[in-house]
Amino acid sequence: MSDFRLRVFEAVARHLSFTKAARELFVTQPAVTKHIHELEKHYGQRLLERRGNRVALTEAGRLLQSHAEAVAAADQLLADQLLTLRDPDEAAGRLRLGASTTLCQYVLPGLLPAFQARYPNVQLTLANANSEHIAETLLRGELDLAFVEGRSRSRDLHYELLLPDELVAVRRATPAGPPATPLLLAEALAHPLVLRERGSGTLEVLEFTLRELKIKLSTLQVAFFFDNTEAIKGYLEAAPDALGFVSRRALARELTAGRLEIVPIEGLHLPRQFEAVWVQGKQLPRAAQRFLSFAQQQLKQLS
Repeated sequence: MSDFRLRVFEAVARHLSFTKAARELFVTQPAVTKHIHELEKHYGQRLLERRGNRVALTEAGRLLQSHAEAVAAADQLLADQLLTLRDPDEAAGRLRLGASTTLCQYVLPGLLPAFQARYPNVQLTLANANSEHIAETLLRGELDLAFVEGRSRSRDLHYELLLPDELVAVRRATPAGPPATPLLLAEALAHPLVLRERGSGTLEVLEFTLRELKIKLSTLQVAFFFDNTEAIKGYLEAAPDALGFVSRRALARELTAGRLEIVPIEGLHLPRQFEAVWVQGKQLPRAAQRFLSFAQQQLKQLS
């Protein structure tokens, strides 16, 4: 069992912030400060340099950070091995998930209650950011398993198909309903566009496809870039001339309620994949293995 003070130090060292470490560990900031002071007193040297609101690791702090990460990994491995002896099908311990925005909003939440019921001893957290940031967070060792969309690949990460998806053009619902025949691409792209932000898998897929059609995104009229799909849908409902591109999986409520409608566009097809991703060559913790298998089984039944 690892010393909780090491967990506190590891969180502070990773975030370089007492406030963020306290938030992650569900303790107060004074409690974080107390644990750090105790460690510095125990080792007889400064571990952190504090300059105003900025925090930096000393040489001793960097050494202890490496030790703390190794202790946390060994502790998790021991817990997994002991659990295997007792029950090969069970899982327990911390599981840090990350997901790009569309997956986090429309796919994963529906899986979590059943997973928690099946594995009540797994302590789940779910971080939300765009695909680019999720990949960076994974490479920094701050996540165990993540889920992303888009076409970019890192050689340091392993990708595995989770679920096929498709982006569609969408606009505010009209009295006449969706066009009976697909719009010409030039006609569609003449509308003010409402898009996801740079770094998102959604924008990446659209931009890549347009580039194949010899169209530069910079030449188009973009009314707004948003960092989430809900904001795009809200904007479109208030802007009848605008056109947006979002995942088909994000539109169920608005299509049923008659607030938005899908606009087919001639010659524009935007298939993509939702993928599970983890650090190349790194064995997934048991809890992450269980979650990945659980998610794949559940989504296979839905697709």
